[in-house]
Amino acid sequence: MSYEPPTPPQKLPTDIVNTFDDYSPDLLRDIARYTEELAEYREREVRLAEDEENNDVKERPEDLPDDVPSKATITVKEINDNSYYYWQWRAGEKIKSKYKGPVNSGN
Repeated sequence: MSYEPPTPPQKLPTDIVNTFDDYSPDLLRDIARYTEELAEYREREVRLAEDEENNDVKERPEDLPDDVPSKATITVKEINDNSYYYWQWRAGEKIKSKYKGPVNSGN
């Protein structure tokens, strides 16, 4: 640890540097924690906005049950020589399914 005061970043406005000179070490640590959390929050907001712009959000189908996410797709499963529609989606490492109806019913 140096005995010299740290050099503030050039981008930091002078009035903020001068204001910090009057603050106690405890208050400066509180400010450091807050600004770090604020920076992470704002970076996350930017990432979420970018993700939202990049994703083509499809409208939720009218027949999609409330407990099935809108990202679910319809798959056909063959059981005992009969075909059935299932809503299917990924939840973490697992593939989840929910019965929709028989293929021949027009679903």
